[in-house]
Order: sequence, then structure tokens, then C-alpha cells
Amino acid sequence: MSDETSGLSVLAGAFPAPRPAPGPQEKRQAARGLVECVAAGPVGEIAARVGDAGFIGRCVAGFAQAGFGAPGDAEVRSWRNSWPALTKALVRAGLSDLRMYLEYGTPGGGRRLDALLLGAGPGGKLVLVVVELKQWQTCRVLDGGERVLRSDGVVTAHPVYQVAAYRSFFQHWRPQDAPELDLRAVVLLHNATAEQGLALRRDVPAVADIPVLTSQDLTAPAAQLAGLLRCADLTAPSASQVAAFEDIRWTPSTRLLEQVGSILQGSSSFALVGDQQDAFLRIRDAAARHLTASPQPAGTAPTGAVITVRGGPGSGKTALAVRLLGHLMRAHPDSGIRFVTPSGTLRAHLLDAAGGCSAARELFPSADALRGTARQARTLVIDEAQRIRRRGPGLPPDLAAVVEHVRLAVIFLDERQIIRPDEGTSVEEIAAAARAMGRVHHHLELTGSFRCRGSAAYTAWVESLLYGEPVPWTGHAGYGLATVADPFLLQEEIERATAAGHTARTAAGFCWPWTKTRRRGATTLPLDIAIDAPGGPDRPARTWKAAWNAAGALIDPADGTPIAPHSQLWATHTGGHQQIGCVYTAQGLEYRHAGVIIGSDLTWSNGRWTAHPDQSHDNALRHLAPDDYLPLALNTYRVLLTRGTHTTHIHSTDADTHAFLTRLTNPHPGN
Repeated sequence: MSDETSGLSVLAGAFPAPRPAPGPQEKRQAARGLVECVAAGPVGEIAARVGDAGFIGRCVAGFAQAGFGAPGDAEVRSWRNSWPALTKALVRAGLSDLRMYLEYGTPGGGRRLDALLLGAGPGGKLVLVVVELKQWQTCRVLDGGERVLRSDGVVTAHPVYQVAAYRSFFQHWRPQDAPELDLRAVVLLHNATAEQGLALRRDVPAVADIPVLTSQDLTAPAAQLAGLLRCADLTAPSASQVAAFEDIRWTPSTRLLEQVGSILQGSSSFALVGDQQDAFLRIRDAAARHLTASPQPAGTAPTGAVITVRGGPGSGKTALAVRLLGHLMRAHPDSGIRFVTPSGTLRAHLLDAAGGCSAARELFPSADALRGTARQARTLVIDEAQRIRRRGPGLPPDLAAVVEHVRLAVIFLDERQIIRPDEGTSVEEIAAAARAMGRVHHHLELTGSFRCRGSAAYTAWVESLLYGEPVPWTGHAGYGLATVADPFLLQEEIERATAAGHTARTAAGFCWPWTKTRRRGATTLPLDIAIDAPGGPDRPARTWKAAWNAAGALIDPADGTPIAPHSQLWATHTGGHQQIGCVYTAQGLEYRHAGVIIGSDLTWSNGRWTAHPDQSHDNALRHLAPDDYLPLALNTYRVLLTRGTHTTHIHSTDADTHAFLTRLTNPHPGN
């Protein structure tokens, strides 16, 4: 029996394929929930094919088509190793008729579940069993019990808490009109011994109903094995039950909206003033009009609006975007609101600000799944939209999908924060696309400055320095701007501010290699950055060395205490001041005191800025011609120079450039 004619969906039938413009019936179907996975079907039929190379190949293709990107070699190996163990156990337990989804993606792409089982429970109630698969044999539970140190030295979430978070998605995102669900979960360590599984299972009383199964458990008698897998009372779901589950359009519950919305609304980090507040009121009124309008008949043009908001560094775009999210979650709980940013760093901080609520991850889906999110969400807030990747001329396809499908899209951007050659979109492009699709377009400008101590003078100085005629700094409202003779002195400033209880960070241009290492038991980072500091009358010549922000959180293996935060949390979490950030970990964030190292990729000579892409270690940029690299380099340093709320101290590794900046920042050295 072929895959296409059986109950098994591998690529064909599991995902929406490219096709002509939809008709009325297709549009009604598109309004329903979408199931994104790499394979779906009865357990027995998947078990019969799971070892075939062709099956794995189709799953690789389906992974990309589902909007998950390209699976890495390690991920595909895990499929080959874990899927047979799971399906063999399910078949032996007499569960061949249950429905299975492999690599099930929650709407918006926030999470992928290793496996999801669907069955009918007592009384015909739908039952979901979330399965977390691990190939581990040994690991050590760290402080608090929610993290583990794997044998390869990687610190990751405890699989019991991980699968509990997946289960909570179905609890918090089930709409009121959806079928009732009995939710269960299980962790399967099919290579581990019973003793190893027991060590992992200790100290997790909060989720005592989630078993951790090992290779020994898989040898249990069939009836006992079915119970261990939390499936002993399940039977095959009917076709109507499968359809009822797959047709669910997942939306956040009122309780979740209130919880996260209250946190975001109440955070002083997102308070609004000046033209932020004016823009908020205008968008609020537009939302009330467009989100309460009656749906258009099938086959007619979509209603709604696209609102673009443009503002420079410190103008309050992110604060406004997050406050808007909190308001819309509470005022329009059925709007299917999502918040998307291409900045993984900003997304990590927003999740942190949301109080660590696991189900909140679906409110902040990955930008990699933006087109899928656009099909699901009626309301979408996008921050840092200029960083969305483009694949040729015209509006990036991901943004085009947003303009086409989303009833209310609020898009925040700053064209002068484009930092890669494959990024970039403009207000004009978005407006043209909205008009072409019959959408209403509104545009708002944020002109205030709420960073840099509200110093419009400082932001204007940065703009003139990089894009116009550089002018001397004359000071404003106590904002501290200065050059620093060498990076040793720069780091002393950062250490002093940190000791005083302030956030202080140094960020640099990407002019040194970055070793992405996760060495087992590592307690130090490689000192990739090396800058020679010339000697003087009272000091010898020396070389300053420092580490970039860490690829992953660095944990003391002895006691599990943090040494360095993950790069995405470098700007705010403990220990980040001891590593050097880059534009990717600083963009969208701020700290009280900013140190900036301008590398040899941008120098001032003969009255103008000159770009040197060969000095960059960013593989996305170093191949560019100097004229193409220059605007991206200027934008990069504009970002770094506008992170500090109270001070910015600058050091350039090029002597002439440093002298030029010193003359500008200290125009009257004799005074």
C-alpha cells in the first residue's frame, strides 16, 4: 500500500502544498487549524516504514515544507535512532491503531514535539500523549532540578520539565469550542538503564505524573508496557475524532492572556511617554475598528489594516510594541495575537520578561516560521522588521504573507538598523504591498529619544558622525561620552559600574574570530579577542584579551552555578559584563553604561569613513565589496553606539580613527 493511499501522511497530505489561488471552499478550510509535522498516521503503518531510507528522506523534505527549516545531521540521526525504538514499543504494547504525529509543530513554530499520540479514552474523550525522546545514557541533574548537565558537557532543560511544558501548550491554548482533551506525557530514554533513569527522575515532584522510561521498561510485558506509556486505556480514534483534533485552531486561553498580559502591562520597562503614548492610542483605536469588524464573505478581499511604525534607536519601538501586545491580549482575547521578532536575543528577553511562563513561548513564535504564523494569527506585532530576510527584489516573502493574511499587522522598523546584505525592507515597500492587496495602510513616526538619558543631542551626534558631517560633542544633560585610550581602561569602567550595581557592557565590531565551543566541563571561554595596547611613560606595552559572549550558558560543573550567560541573555544576566557582545546580542536592548570597540573594519581617513570587509569575521559580510559593506558597518556601529542609557565610552583599534574621535569628544582639551 502506498503512503498516499493509506492512513499514513508523509509529506503528501500532512502539509499544505503550493497551489493556485484558493476558492471559497479552500478559504473556509484555511481558516481551520493546520497540522504541521513530518509524518502522521496510525502507529502500525509508521512502524512498518520508519526504517526505510525513503521514509526518512520524505521526512527531511517535509521538515522544510512544514516551515521548520532544514534539519541538521544530528537531528536526522536522532530520528533514525529513536523512532524505531518508540514505534516498536508501541506496536508490542498493542497500540498500533493509535494515531501518531512525528515532529509535531505547535502553531507559529514555537515548539516541536518529538512525537504526539492521539487516542480515544474512556467515554470517547480525546486523549493526547506527548512523548519526549532522548538518546542519552547519562546526565546529572543541576541545581533546582530543572536543568541537566549531559555527558557531552551541554546544559539543557530537564526532559520531564520539557515535556511538561509541551503538555501545558495544549492546556493553555485550547479554545473554548474545542473538544475536551485528556493530556498526558512520557519521557523515553531508550538507551539508558533503569538506574540512569532513576537518577534523572529524582527531585521532580512537581510533575510526578510524568514517567521516565528506559530500555529496561521497554522489555516489560505488553499490557504493563502500555500502562507505562500512559496508553493502557486508549483505543483507536475515529475519523471524526482525528478531524476534530486536527481542525482545532489553537488560541491562548483567557487565563494565559490575563497572566502574561498583566506581567507585560505592569512592567516599568515598557512604560510609554511622549509620542509613544500618542502612537499607542492611535493603534489601539485602529485595532478596535478592525478587530471587531464582521468577517468578510469567503472569496472576497481581506479586511483589516497594516500599520507601520518607524523610529530610530531609543525611540521606544520595542516598549510600544510590547505594551501593545499586552493591551491587545486583554482587550481582544480572540484576536489570535502573536509577537514576532527576527532578533533571537530580543525574543529571549521578552520570554524572560513574561515571567518564564512556558506556554508564553507560543505568543513569541520564531521568525523562521513567520509565514505559518501569518496563516494562524489574526493579529500580529512585528518588531525589528528590517531584519527579516529577503530572497530577491520586492517585499520579503514572509512579510508579503503577513500583509496578505493578517487582519491587523503592526510592523516596527528602522531602515538604518539593517546589518546584513540579506536583510532589509522599507515602509514604502510595505505600503505598496498593502495597497496592492486592498489593505488599509497607516504610518506612524517615533521621533523621541528615551535612551541616552533622553538626549536627542547625543543621537543626533551619532547620526552626524556616521551619515553626515561629524561635529564636536558639546555635552547634553549629563550624558557621558568619551574615548578611552585602551581596552584595559574601557574594561575598568565596565567593572566599576557593575560593582556599583549598574548594568554595563562592552560590545565590539565582529573583527575577531568567535569560537563556538561547548567543551565538557568548561569553566572558561576562549579569549578570541586580542588588542595590543601601546606603552607609555608610566606603563609597558601589553595585550588585552577577552572572550566573546558565550554560545551557551557556562555552568560550573562542580555546583551548577552560572559562570557566563547564554549569548542571548548576555546584556542583562549575571556575568555578562565579563564577555564582549556584538551587534547580534546588543540590538534591541539597552544597558546603563556602554563600552564600544570599533574594530579595523571601519576607519576614518581623508575626511570620510572607509570600510574594510576583509577585517570582518562575519561570514555573511566579509565577501562584500567595500562600498557594499560600508552602509552595513555604519549601521552596525550605530546600533552599538546607541545602547547606553547614561554613558558611552569608545575605543577604536585604528590609531588615526581613535585620534579623530578623541578630537570630537574632547574638543577643548585644555579646559
